[in-house]
Amino acid sequence: MAQCNIHLTAFSYSHYDFRDMTKAPSGISPVITVDKKVPKSLYRQVYDGYCKAIVDGNLRAGQRVPSTRVLASELGISRIPVLSAYAQLLAEGYFESRVGSGTIVSKSLPNRVAMLQRANDPSKIPNPGRRLVSKRCSILSSAEDFYRGRAVRPFSVSQMAFEHFPLQIWNSLVTRHLRSMHARSLDYGDPMGLKDLREATAIHLRTARGVRCEAQQIMIVSGSQQGLEISVRVLLDPGNRVWMEEPGYSFARSVFAFSGCHVVPVPVDAEGLNVAAGMKQCRAARAALVTPSHQYPLGVTMSASRRFQLLDWAESQGSWIMEDDYDSEYRYESMPVTSLQGLDRNSRVVYIGTFSKVMFPSLRLGYVVIPPDLVERFLAVRFAMDIGPATFHQSVLADFICEGHFSRHIRRMRSLYAERRGALIENIRHELGSVVEIAGAQAGMHLSVIFNGLSDRQIAARAARQNLCVAPLSPFYIGDGARQGFILGFGSTSVEEIPDAVRKLRLMLSSK
Repeated sequence: MAQCNIHLTAFSYSHYDFRDMTKAPSGISPVITVDKKVPKSLYRQVYDGYCKAIVDGNLRAGQRVPSTRVLASELGISRIPVLSAYAQLLAEGYFESRVGSGTIVSKSLPNRVAMLQRANDPSKIPNPGRRLVSKRCSILSSAEDFYRGRAVRPFSVSQMAFEHFPLQIWNSLVTRHLRSMHARSLDYGDPMGLKDLREATAIHLRTARGVRCEAQQIMIVSGSQQGLEISVRVLLDPGNRVWMEEPGYSFARSVFAFSGCHVVPVPVDAEGLNVAAGMKQCRAARAALVTPSHQYPLGVTMSASRRFQLLDWAESQGSWIMEDDYDSEYRYESMPVTSLQGLDRNSRVVYIGTFSKVMFPSLRLGYVVIPPDLVERFLAVRFAMDIGPATFHQSVLADFICEGHFSRHIRRMRSLYAERRGALIENIRHELGSVVEIAGAQAGMHLSVIFNGLSDRQIAARAARQNLCVAPLSPFYIGDGARQGFILGFGSTSVEEIPDAVRKLRLMLSSK
C-alpha cells in the first residue's frame, strides 16, 4: 500500500498543482473520519469517505472541497495521504480542478445524480405506513397552494408594486448600518424586538391607527402569521372554540386547527362580522379573529355598532379578540378607520399588524400590541418558539420610519393603488357589467367579484393557463352556502395591463 501511495502522489504532482489550491477559497469539510488504529490506510479512509459523501448526495456537483492542507489539519494527519486521496479522486472523475479555483466535485456525474434522485423518490421509500407523523400535519394546506398564489401575474393577491419601492433609500440605510456594526450587535437582541423600532411603531400606530399602546406593549414578530401563532398559543387551549369570519383567511384557519381549536364560522354581511349570529351559534367562544378595517376576503368595513357589540360580547364572556389589521394604510373613499383596539377599554383586544404589506414581503417584520398584563406570557411563548427576532433589518426599518421615508412611501403608494383600483373597477363594469358584483373596493390592494352559476375553481384553473392569477372565493368558506367569485389583486398589476386581463376574464366567464 505504501508503494501505491507513493505512486499516486507522484501522479498527482504531474497532473495537479496543489500550490494553487491554497489560494482559492476553501470549501466546507465533509464528515470524514479517520482511525489510525485500523488496518485500512489513511489514504483509503479519506478516499472512501469522499466517495460515500458524493454517492449519498451529501456532496453535490460543483461544490467546493477544502484544500489538502486544511483537510489534513482538521483530520490531524499528514498531508501526504490526503494528497494521494485527492489525486485518485481526480483520476477517477469524482473531482475537478482548475488553476486558481481550487477543487470541486465533478459536474459530470449523471449516473450518480440519477441514483440520488431515485433514492430521494418518495414512492421508493419502504413501508411508508410505518413512518409516523403527527395527525395535525394532515389538516394543513399544501405548501404548493401558497406558492401558486404568490405568482406575480395580473390579479395576483398580496403582491405589490415592487418597482416603486424606494430601493435606493433603503440600500443607503442598509449600508449605513453595515458600516456602523459593532461586536455587540452580533449578540442576541431584545426578545420583544429592537427598542427603537418598537418606539417608532408605537408612534405610528397611535397617530395613524388610533391604537392605544406604548412601546413596551409591542412585540416585533416575523410577520402577522407568527403574531397570530404566538397569540393563539398564549390565549387558547386545545378544544377551545373560536369565532372566525365566514368567509375568512385560510392560513389563519390553519393556525387554529393546528392548535386543536374548533373554528366557529360566523357570517359576514355588509356591516362585517355578524355578532348576533356568532352569539347564537356559540356565545361562550374563547376568542374571535376579525379583520374589521378591511375584511378578508370580501373587503367590507365593520360598522361602529358591530364593533361595540363585539367588544361588549368579549367583556361579558371573558373572551379575547384578535384584530388582524393587515392593510389598513390604504383607504380610497374615506379617511382611515380607527382600529377596533382603539375603542377597547377593557384590554380584551390583541392587535396584530405587519410591515410586509406596505414595505415588501421578504422583510418579514410585523408586530403584536399586547394587553399590558399579558406581556410576560407572550414573552415566555416567544422564548419557546424562536428566542427573538433578527435585529439588523429592525434597525434599518426604525430609521426608515423615523426619517419620514415610511409615511412618504405610504402616500405615494396610496395614490398609485388608487389609480390601479379605479382602472380595474372601470374595466370590470365595462366588460362584465351585471355579470358580477364588485365587493370590498374601498380599501386595501384587492377587491372581490361575485357571480352565480359558475365554478370559480374551474375558471381559476383555466385562467392560470392564460397567465392570470385569480384566487377563487369559495375555498375561503368552511360552512354551507359558499359563494362563487374571485379575489382580484391590483397591487402588482399596472394600469396598462388591466384592460387586456379583464377581457381575458370576460371570455372565460362567458365560455361554458
